[in-house]
Amino acid sequence: MIGPFGYELRRFLRDEGGNASVEFVLVFPAYLALMLMSIELGFVTLRYTLLERGLDIAVREVRLGTGTAPQHNEIKQIICENALMIRDCDNTLRLEMRSADMRSFNSLDRTADCTDAAEPTKPVRQFRAGPQGRLEENRLMLLRACLRFDPLFPDDALGSALSKDANGQASIVSMTAFVQEPL
Repeated sequence: MIGPFGYELRRFLRDEGGNASVEFVLVFPAYLALMLMSIELGFVTLRYTLLERGLDIAVREVRLGTGTAPQHNEIKQIICENALMIRDCDNTLRLEMRSADMRSFNSLDRTADCTDAAEPTKPVRQFRAGPQGRLEENRLMLLRACLRFDPLFPDDALGSALSKDANGQASIVSMTAFVQEPL
């Protein structure tokens, strides 16, 4: 003999209403995380592409220029003007440039020196156009740009996986090499 409670329990277990809600509750968080990761990855890729574009245009202008030594602020300004959608580029971009000997090549150190909003402004790390402070013909130059940015979703999906500093900013590093064209 099944009591009134047993009958209600059996009816409840057979009822299929609400199945879509259960599936929605299980699937939606994963779908939302995937969407947020896609948006974050799209913006990281856009920033990187724009930084690369600005760096390429700046290097092209320097390489094909008059042979005068480019100054840090001039190159930074060219990069920021051509990296269109990077916010506060002047304050978040840090450049490092030095000459390298092609025969005994030694690259820049592995760790890029990026700006950090939590620390006071650092002086230019290393920015030498050449041995005598000027560009020399056929001299290999290494230029690295490091850009700090705030992730769109810093605590969700991809934003939480990005390596960030104490201020919560992630970084993008781009490096290029060029040889000064002879005049």
